[in-house]
Amino acid sequence: MKYSIIAIGDELLIGQVIDTNSGYIERYMAPYGWEALLTQVVHDDAEQIRHAIDVAFEQTDCVLMTGGLGPTKDDITKGTLCDYFGGTLVYDNDVARNVEHVMTERHLQVNEYTRTQAMVPSSCRVIQNEVGTAPLMWFERDGKVLVSMPGVPHETQTMLGRAVAPQLLQRFNDGEALAFRTAIITGITESDLAMRLDEYERQLPASLHLAYLPQPGIVRLRLTGNANDAAQLNELIDKQFQSLVEQVGDLVIATEDITLPAILGNHLRERHLTLATAESCTGGNIAHQITTIAGSSDYFLGSVVSYANSVKTGLLGVDPRDIERHGAVSREVVEQMAAGACAAMHADCAIATSGIAGPTGGTKEKPVGTVWMAARCGDKTKSIVRQFAGDRARVIDRATTEAQLLLLRLLVSV
Repeated sequence: MKYSIIAIGDELLIGQVIDTNSGYIERYMAPYGWEALLTQVVHDDAEQIRHAIDVAFEQTDCVLMTGGLGPTKDDITKGTLCDYFGGTLVYDNDVARNVEHVMTERHLQVNEYTRTQAMVPSSCRVIQNEVGTAPLMWFERDGKVLVSMPGVPHETQTMLGRAVAPQLLQRFNDGEALAFRTAIITGITESDLAMRLDEYERQLPASLHLAYLPQPGIVRLRLTGNANDAAQLNELIDKQFQSLVEQVGDLVIATEDITLPAILGNHLRERHLTLATAESCTGGNIAHQITTIAGSSDYFLGSVVSYANSVKTGLLGVDPRDIERHGAVSREVVEQMAAGACAAMHADCAIATSGIAGPTGGTKEKPVGTVWMAARCGDKTKSIVRQFAGDRARVIDRATTEAQLLLLRLLVSV
């Protein structure tokens, strides 16, 4: 099933706010075999919104729209959709009660602008917003469907899973079975991986498709299939997925679609090991990612953000003479940071980083983007240095990923 996305908001086009909703919708719907054929970002402008809908309906039968549903005058999506699909704006008592409930839960008063959320087009079917005041609206005409959702990411994500996606899957059910399998790969570039799997892809049955989904440090391989017979499809895709894993077995770090912190957490939990971090240039980002995983308290003890050298020496026990001789960004220092984190927090394992995230601070010997990373488990320590390109945020992000991969490789080897 192919569909279109329309994201509405002036703030998206001037870079004030990043459109995260479109990417989330695509990721959420992909496992069901739904493919976003077209994504458009438009201003809060009635003519642009109408044109975007025309373009979307020319190419797909389903449109998912986000944004422009607030109570203020600059949010014009509701009125524009009423003009497009016909009907008039009418007061919906159920929406009004939902608005009252949400505002009460937030300890806020309902004012004149908030009450206007209860005005909805008579041409739509309302889907009550369980986590916000703006109602979701389902429009249908000539076999085509448009669902308008709020622009607030939390509201869109919650209601997509609870109501919108289930109803869409039922509405556009063509009786075709879908199946997918995911392997997460590291230690190889996307192009080299594609060369390695060239023959494998050539022999794939027509009902199966292999997709490469790269991000810094890892590549997700997603094998997707569709057929009329679900049992036969699952038997076929399992066989082909097993063949895929065998061909890249030395590079596979997971055979399910989970995040790197979750993969690392699973290894730590299985081995009954605890973890601490000592972070300089990553500023606690590794600890942040690790603690996004529910249940990370089973293995994660804490972190020292040792940005200043005095913290490296005072809390982590780094020898100040090594900082003097080799600099804070060095193998000697980062390995002592990892050892110090284990000692200070009584952890079995540790990750440590020290680098130059930029945009200033680099030298000829250690340019901006230079990061030393160390991973320690028991009495074994591994350390690497990397030169990351990009701005400060990208350097921190890449170092965060590589440092976790370093500990993962160490855990697999011990």
